[in-house]
Amino acid sequence: MLWIKALHIVFIASWFAGLFYLPRIFVNLAMEGEGPARERLLLMARKLYRFTTMLALPALVFGAWLVWLQYGGGEQFKLPGWLHAKLTLVLLIVGYHHACGSLLKKFERGVNQRDHKWYRWFNEVPVLLLLAVTILVVVKPF
Repeated sequence: MLWIKALHIVFIASWFAGLFYLPRIFVNLAMEGEGPARERLLLMARKLYRFTTMLALPALVFGAWLVWLQYGGGEQFKLPGWLHAKLTLVLLIVGYHHACGSLLKKFERGVNQRDHKWYRWFNEVPVLLLLAVTILVVVKPF
């Protein structure tokens, strides 16, 4: 179980590295006009989104495996309250990841309507989500 937990942590950290950096590319894209710099930023964003998606999948699989090992397998599948809250936040993180993909598509089509200030705030969301999940996992407040 410790190997699974270690792999889960590594993939979570890697996934979040992408979730922290991709919106920073969006900030730069929102400030950039047409030209080679914009195309380079779009290429970076595409590659990072694909790579981040590949990191998210094992993070989720190893997380589900941990839940199963710890709480599954019996007749009752009863999860503690903190884990319900964590899984809800994980759904929000997956939604944020998906939103990044949608925003990337808007940049690719040239239909982005948001300014760089909005993306700076958008960039703070994964920080708050990671903070909340970490507190739930370590402190287990309920």
